[in-house]
Amino acid sequence: MPELIDVPRGMKVIKSIVVKRLQSGFFAEVFLVLNNSQYEAALFLNDKYKPGPPVPYPLETPTDLNSHWMGVRPSVGLSPEEAERIINEVECENSLHKKKMADRWERMSS
Repeated sequence: MPELIDVPRGMKVIKSIVVKRLQSGFFAEVFLVLNNSQYEAALFLNDKYKPGPPVPYPLETPTDLNSHWMGVRPSVGLSPEEAERIINEVECENSLHKKKMADRWERMSS
């Protein structure tokens, strides 16, 4: 596993789910993490943590290439397949460990 930067206190990185190279040349990697007693997805750009929602959010105007996004400033677009893989991984881990996921991000970002 790479040396990750700015991982929030208390967040435990479990495994990589999706890796993609962006047009900017950066690498975006989404990890499964344990955070606040629940499993979530966390976005890292060139190994640096970027805050954002705990699972991919649907785009208001999806395209054939991108249907969801993660991260804020900058956001990273995700294909339907990438988003589905991330969401399924998070849901499966929470179900397996009998955890109910609470999405507190939207309330905090408003």
